[in-house]
Amino acid sequence: MKIVSSVLRSIPVLALTISPAFADPVAHCGREPEAPSVTATDTAHYNASVDRFQTYEKAARAYNSCVTTQAQREESAISEDARARIAKIHAVSSGVQQRIAGNFSHISAQLTAAGKKLGHK
Repeated sequence: MKIVSSVLRSIPVLALTISPAFADPVAHCGREPEAPSVTATDTAHYNASVDRFQTYEKAARAYNSCVTTQAQREESAISEDARARIAKIHAVSSGVQQRIAGNFSHISAQLTAAGKKLGHK
């Protein structure tokens, strides 16, 4: 019982730690429109179905546009963050490479000069 209760206590914590990393693009768009049913028992029902479909089509297109826009915003923000993080990592790595190359060059020159001084070729 203790194991089950500790696992259950950890579930909300996991949800809280995961949710900030995932921005839901539908959160700003309201509810997704519900697709209407089609009734074609007679002309009046068919015409009503066509009207419901047209209303749904407009709402669904607007909803889809909203979700697409929000998703693009989130993707752009993620890309910008990744670019900034990569640039920082690259700068650190390049700095280390440049320092090491400089050290190699400097030490090599010192060793060459010392070798000449001591008569080594």
